[in-house]
Amino acid sequence: MIQPADRIASVSEYYFSRKLREVAMMNDEGKNVISLAIGSPDMPPSEAAVETLCSVAHRSDSHGYQPTRGTRELREAIARYYERTYGVVLDAETQVLPLIGSKEGILHVTLAFVNPGDTVLVPDPGYPTYTSLSRLLGARVVTYDLLPDGQPDFEGLEAMDLSSVKLMWTNYPHMPTGAPAKRETYDRLVSLAQRNGFLIVNDNPYSRILSSVDNPPLSILSSPGAEDCCLEFNSLSKSHNMPGWRVGMCVGKPELIAWTLKVKSNIDSGTFRGLQLAAAKALDDNSEAWHEEYNYNVYVRRRALAEDIMRALGCTFHDGQVGMFLWGRIPDAYEDAEALTERVLHEARVFITPGFIFGKNGRRNVRISLCAKEEQLKQALERIKEIWN
Repeated sequence: MIQPADRIASVSEYYFSRKLREVAMMNDEGKNVISLAIGSPDMPPSEAAVETLCSVAHRSDSHGYQPTRGTRELREAIARYYERTYGVVLDAETQVLPLIGSKEGILHVTLAFVNPGDTVLVPDPGYPTYTSLSRLLGARVVTYDLLPDGQPDFEGLEAMDLSSVKLMWTNYPHMPTGAPAKRETYDRLVSLAQRNGFLIVNDNPYSRILSSVDNPPLSILSSPGAEDCCLEFNSLSKSHNMPGWRVGMCVGKPELIAWTLKVKSNIDSGTFRGLQLAAAKALDDNSEAWHEEYNYNVYVRRRALAEDIMRALGCTFHDGQVGMFLWGRIPDAYEDAEALTERVLHEARVFITPGFIFGKNGRRNVRISLCAKEEQLKQALERIKEIWN
């Protein structure tokens, strides 16, 4: 009998893959579930990006294989974006590697830097793919705790045996807790990596969402010494409303990028040229006024409604969260978060995310996505009030 590889036993089907089938069945039954679970922006990309994609697609010379390291136009646009947004100067030739989404980049970087049996540090709570892909590739996953404000527990980290650590995943602004990026946090992370000789990869797709003059976008590469021990992922999925386009980036020291490219070049064959040129257009042409409207004003209004939903459920939450989610702690009356989210789904027909999928430290939390129209959020609030009153 054919059997799967042993590594399959180390992971389970992704929660959303399983749960969305259930939601689809409920919708087929006419229950009209409102989904506040997925972080997929529901707003369009800029018109200039769409027009560029269409224009390039109509050209007969645009449909061949593209360089695995990305087109020159996209690499240069990424470098300009980093200097303009974060004050980080990058060499487009050697320090920028476009990705087919950050999720694929997790695979490339882990293959490039982690041997089977090496230790990978993953935040708890944190993005589940950091854990699942590390396990699939034979790494030893060790979680590190985040404090209630979403920042790393540095005392706990300093007390750990870090001698076998090869890679540490960080993610600021943080998903799911909404903790903002802080200069102090980045500086302490860089110091930790330097003293213990491991690589940090900071996943940074949410830095434009709800950022402001008082809370500007930050990159870990702006911290002194970060270039020698850090890579950073970024993406157009959230900040430019292009999740399905699958355009991300890995930036950092030339040597680290070269090793990652060596892996990537053996796995994929590059991204369609039209997508790359359209992404470059979005990076260059989306004005600060565009970002203020789509990445701030819209989410401020939605965030207020999400807060009302949290209060209606009896949940508490920290102020100052950024990004496109709201993270809250459930009432003591519930055994765990799933007990609450299942009731919300089957009684109010609203799908929100239980925090246990992000690690043990999330088991008493829920996450609400802001990627829904205000009308949907209002309707979800009314449904929940009807059940909870």
